[in-house]
Amino acid sequence: MSIEYRPLTAVWEITMGCNLRCGHCGSSCEERLPDELSTDEALSLAEQIADMGLRWITLSGGEPLLREDLPQIVRKLSSRSVAVNIITNGWLLDFAMAEKLKRSGVSTVALSIDGTEEIHDSIRTKGSFARIMNAIANLKHAGVKVGTVTTVSKINIHTLHGLRDILIEAGVDSWQVQMGQPMGNFKNRPDWIIEPAQVNEIINFCYETSIEGDIRISTADCIGYYSEKEAVIKRSSGTGNHVPMWSGCNAGLRNFGILHNGEILGCTSIRQKSFVEGSIRERSLREIWCDPTGFAWRRNMTKAQLVGDCAVCTYGSRCLGGCPNTRLTMNGDINSENFYCTYNFALKELKKRLCEETDLDWLIAQARHSLENKDFQTAALFTERILTIEPENKKALAIKGFAEFMCGNYSLCKDANEKALKLDPNDTYVMKGLGLALHKLGNSADGLALLEQAAELSDYDADFMNDLTYVRNEISSR
Repeated sequence: MSIEYRPLTAVWEITMGCNLRCGHCGSSCEERLPDELSTDEALSLAEQIADMGLRWITLSGGEPLLREDLPQIVRKLSSRSVAVNIITNGWLLDFAMAEKLKRSGVSTVALSIDGTEEIHDSIRTKGSFARIMNAIANLKHAGVKVGTVTTVSKINIHTLHGLRDILIEAGVDSWQVQMGQPMGNFKNRPDWIIEPAQVNEIINFCYETSIEGDIRISTADCIGYYSEKEAVIKRSSGTGNHVPMWSGCNAGLRNFGILHNGEILGCTSIRQKSFVEGSIRERSLREIWCDPTGFAWRRNMTKAQLVGDCAVCTYGSRCLGGCPNTRLTMNGDINSENFYCTYNFALKELKKRLCEETDLDWLIAQARHSLENKDFQTAALFTERILTIEPENKKALAIKGFAEFMCGNYSLCKDANEKALKLDPNDTYVMKGLGLALHKLGNSADGLALLEQAAELSDYDADFMNDLTYVRNEISSR
């Protein structure tokens, strides 16, 4: 197995059959399909999953409890030290089933709950909320950890506070909140899709809940990114004592998805045929995962493929635009700009405010202050505003050159420094910045020449020599 890509977890949609017809179902599940894996095939796949070294797996659907062999599948996985989580609508989860799941070694059973009773039942079916409450009680009585999952839309976002009180009173152990996306049945209800600004409402709610500490709450990967509140939520949800930040989608890197028929993809949400990597009916799971051409859409993804503000974001190389499925379903392109990113939204709001600002001294001061706080993206925005007013403002160009370099936007850095150097050919810092940018862009010869010139003009200042040595070492190591 490739050391670079070691799978830790997966989501397995073990059936497309479902006893409900939910308005927001992303898979449009109805009846069980004839190509569903048989019990023998499912148990064989469970063995392969364990052999791959996965730590945990989520069994979903459809409605997984419609498969009579579900306890067998859970038992096979848990006996091989794979922690098993199940997501269910709870309709069939009586006490006998709760006991069966407990004996099979299930780790957590999560119930899909989408609001207080009236709202939940309107999304799913009348009586389903009461069934979930009974399922929670049955699971707790059987000694099974209980989780819940809520898909947020415009029609239920206002119920989150009330739902929180209900879940706490019921003794639910954990709660994941995710954003509804236009796929499956949800695609036919565009008026349900939340606005980008409402993502902050969700994060604020989850932050407040995590601080109160009465229930362990987490946000799905489609919600974020790069805010202090998000870091607190992730840390309190049990991801460790460090401050966790989004480091990119793990589809095809650390996790994968399995469809009901044994087809493998990077993520079960990104389910179009073009994203299917293979079938376990044709190749082993290990062969599919280790295929050097597999999961190319994710494994080969770079910041250079992104567009809009994501293409110049300081987090772009790490984040790669956030959840790919959000961009795919919202915009139709997996490399498009993520308008549902809270950082993206905050920058756009700042741009709007800056359009009204004309005080150049204040803007320069704010740009410098941003640099001091290592907020390079914001510094670049302040300079953009200055340069729309005064295109040849040397101070703004110099700050922009440095800020863009620190954001990894080497072409923008080059452009700004070239303009600044025309205004002052002897500015050694601008000269050095241009040299570094050229080196990063692959023109190391010209970059090195500029760095040597800057070092000489600065009387071989230590800062200049450090950069010169760095570039020389990089060139010699090629």
